[in-house]
Amino acid sequence: MIGLVMAGGKGTRMNLDGEKLLLKYKKPIILHVVDSLNDSKCFSKILALTSSNSPMTKKLLEQNEIDIFDTDGVGYVEDLSLVLQSTNDSVLVTSGDLPLLDKEIIQQIVNCYDPEKTWTSILVTNNFLAKLGLESNYSIHCDDQKCNYTGISLVNANKISSSENIDENYLIIDDKRVALNLNTKQDYELLGTT
Repeated sequence: MIGLVMAGGKGTRMNLDGEKLLLKYKKPIILHVVDSLNDSKCFSKILALTSSNSPMTKKLLEQNEIDIFDTDGVGYVEDLSLVLQSTNDSVLVTSGDLPLLDKEIIQQIVNCYDPEKTWTSILVTNNFLAKLGLESNYSIHCDDQKCNYTGISLVNANKISSSENIDENYLIIDDKRVALNLNTKQDYELLGTT
C-alpha cells in the first residue's frame, strides 16, 4: 500500500500569508501527517503530492526525504486523479492538514481496507464534530446520520479508470485524530487547546 499525502493546496480558507501545512503544532503540521504514516509501518512507499501553490512545503518534505509527485495544482480532484492513474496499487489518501494523526489510527484505518471496494471514504458524524467544538459547512448522510469527510480515503487504484463513475463506500470513525483538520484559523486555535 502507498501512503499519499495531499500537500499541494493553497489553503485559501485560512487567509494566511504563509503556507497552511507549515503552521506549527510542536512541529510543522505536514510532518505530523508524514510521521504518522512512516511510524505506522503500513506503507511500501509514502508520496506527497505538491504543486507550485506550496513551494516551501515541498522543500520541507524533500529535506525530510519524502518522495514528491508534483502536479499543476489545478484542483484537489484533478491532482488526485493524476496520481491515482499512475499507480495500480492500493492507496491511503490523506489530507496534509490533520495534525492529530498518529500511527495507531493509521493502522486502524489500513486494517479496514477491502480490495473489493474501489473507494472508501472515512467520515465523522456531525454530532461528534459538535462535541469537539468543530463544524463543517458540507455534510452527507450515511447510516441515517449527518456526516463529514475527514480527508482520508482507502483506494484500490487498480480498479479506477478515468472513464467510469467511482462507487464510493463510507466508514464512520468518530475519533478526534481524524476529525480535526485545519480549514480555518478557528480550527488552528482549537488545536492549541488539545
